[in-house]
Amino acid sequence: LYVLCACALPLMICSGLVYSMFSLYMAEVLGAKRTQIGLIYMVGSLVGLLFAPLLGKLSDRFGRKPIILCSMASFVLIFILYSMARDYLVVYPIQILEGAAWVAIGAAVTAYIADIIAAEKRGWAMGVYQQTMSIGWVIGPAFGGFLSDIIGFRTIFLLGAILVGIGFILVLFLVKETHVTTR
Repeated sequence: LYVLCACALPLMICSGLVYSMFSLYMAEVLGAKRTQIGLIYMVGSLVGLLFAPLLGKLSDRFGRKPIILCSMASFVLIFILYSMARDYLVVYPIQILEGAAWVAIGAAVTAYIADIIAAEKRGWAMGVYQQTMSIGWVIGPAFGGFLSDIIGFRTIFLLGAILVGIGFILVLFLVKETHVTTR
């Protein structure tokens, strides 16, 4: 559990780092109006709503680790694409990938925890994972605002891609598959 949480922490820090500044980036740099910003966020959530069961099922079929790795690789790509965006309209397709990546990692990580933790301790274990998310959202926004003033929004996205890349490597080498796949 602690190894998994340590591997997920870079993504959680990155999400706090990036998303605390994301609306400002879309407005100030990409020229999105408030309505457009709301719609952009809605697209990612809608994809999550529609595809969460399917992505969870893929975790049952192919294993937890491959889905976690695919999700983290997707986030590396997402943050690189955000850094290259020149118009808010290109953020819509990126949000589609992002919505899928969030629900994929959410489904796979919680299933992973259920695989490795006895039933009577699963609530506690899910709490430890939630704590990891909160740590990321304590660290990330504090640095996100500070760093965006110093190095700019686009560089923040590249820094986020590097952080998630570190998490990807940690998962690749430290996290063992827990689920017998049903291929």
